[in-house]
Amino acid sequence: MNIEEAKKITLSLIDTFNKASQVALDLREAGLKKEIKPDNTPVTNGDIEVNEILTKKISEITPNIIIISEENILHKNDKNLENFWLIDPIDGTRDYISGRDEFTLNAALIMNKKPVIGIITAPAKKRVFYSYGLSNSYELVNGKAISLIDKKKDQVNIAAVSYSDELKPKILEIHKKYKVTSHQKMKSSLKFCVVAVGEFDLYVAEARACEWDIAAGHAILEHAGGKITDFNGDEILYGKPEFKNPSLIIRNKNIL
Repeated sequence: MNIEEAKKITLSLIDTFNKASQVALDLREAGLKKEIKPDNTPVTNGDIEVNEILTKKISEITPNIIIISEENILHKNDKNLENFWLIDPIDGTRDYISGRDEFTLNAALIMNKKPVIGIITAPAKKRVFYSYGLSNSYELVNGKAISLIDKKKDQVNIAAVSYSDELKPKILEIHKKYKVTSHQKMKSSLKFCVVAVGEFDLYVAEARACEWDIAAGHAILEHAGGKITDFNGDEILYGKPEFKNPSLIIRNKNIL
């Protein structure tokens, strides 16, 4: 897929993401219906409705590319996956249910096991991020695409985002390596976006969660000049058994 094809696909999805974002907010305002899935995580009618909106539009645009979503079982047992969509309709469902504002909508196109397109919206924060190739990572602000590749800051302090307030020893060790001066808890894929844009510099996580939680953020960060590896410095690839993530070190271009 060339850059023009990727750009066309990405931009054709922005309105759908904005529509789905508003639906997510409207459903929460009306009162969500919640169930507990077999893995003991919550799912709401908001997750399901957003999933239907996103998958329908993506299927129309790229009918020959399979879609793997957190909220359905289609293709999750397929082997040797290389080209596919990964969707997390709502990342941070617990925050979504509890009225917090960090939940996100996510989709990534994987080609040859690597993310080539990423789209993330944070509806309650009114933020939209997308990317479709190296040096083509953007935040949409007041209808204008702002390039993230140009975002840099004076590195007096190194700030990290973290999954928990209490940091595990290995994560603390890596924070010390990068001379982190502060960290802030953040649970959804918004972590990738705030690192990509330069509001934070680093995110470190031990192996947890699944590929649909990180793929869109991976694309946005990497296309903005950042880097993502596991603790051994190895590249993150997609389509792994059970879609499980390895450990992660996410850095923006300011501390590469």
